[in-house]
Order: sequence, then structure tokens, then C-alpha cells
Amino acid sequence: MDAVRLIVTSGRALAAGGEVPDILTEVWQVQALAQAIGSRLAVCGPPELRGEALGLTELAGRGCGVLDTPELAPEELRAAQLTELGDARQALMRLGTLLGETGIALVGVACAADDEATYWQCMEAIDAADESRDRVLEMLRKLADRDAELPVREAG
Repeated sequence: MDAVRLIVTSGRALAAGGEVPDILTEVWQVQALAQAIGSRLAVCGPPELRGEALGLTELAGRGCGVLDTPELAPEELRAAQLTELGDARQALMRLGTLLGETGIALVGVACAADDEATYWQCMEAIDAADESRDRVLEMLRKLADRDAELPVREAG
């Protein structure tokens, strides 16, 4: 499945909410998907994005690591369903939005947390989602810079 479809599916699942474990499972799914997209961009994406894509992979992996790994059947793991990136810019724009929504969902869980462990788990996951989003925004900036340079090169 292409990245944009998986991102849209993850966004809908996150927006559906539910109990705290359900939300944390969806947050984990988003981070795993961001990690998979980062890995794919690092290998197959535009050369100017590869460094940032590796950083995204690392940060999103940290985002997964701070959360309890959910028990998912292999077919439920959205990151494993990623078969193609499609348009990198579109995928990154949507992923950036989804990571922002993930942070907001985590703030809600943290504010309602009954125990300190859940609160701190959410704080670390918020940090990872925010840093992942920063990497995505940097990749979008690099794509915009590349596109702005193309007409100049062609004119010269």
C-alpha cells in the first residue's frame, strides 16, 4: 500500500480515539509508520533527503521504543504494509500533519493519566513525535529548495 493511504488510515484510527491503550497503540502505529517511511526515503528517496530520512527513522524508532509495544497481528501492523512511497512531498506533508495530531493526542492522554509512568511515557513520546515532525518539515524545506533551484539551473 502506498504511504499516503497508510497515513490517512492511521489518521482516521488516531482520530477515532478510544481508551488510553487504544490511543497509545495508534501512536505506536504512527511512529512505526514514520520509521518505515524514513527508511524507505533513506534508501530510495531523493538524495538530498537521505540524511534527514535516516534521522527520522532513528527518532521514530525512539518514539516506538518509549511506548509499550502493542500486541498486533502481522496484518494489523500498518508499517509492514508500506509497499511504495508514491509522491515524497505529498507523503511528507501528510506525515507531518499526522505527527502533529499524534502529539496532540498524547497531550490529552498525559493530562488524563492516572499514573506517573503513563504520564512520563507520553512526555517522551511527545518529544519523539515533535522531533520526528521537525525532520519531516526539514525534508519538505529541502524539497522546496531543490524545486526552486531547478528553474535557475535550466535557465543558466
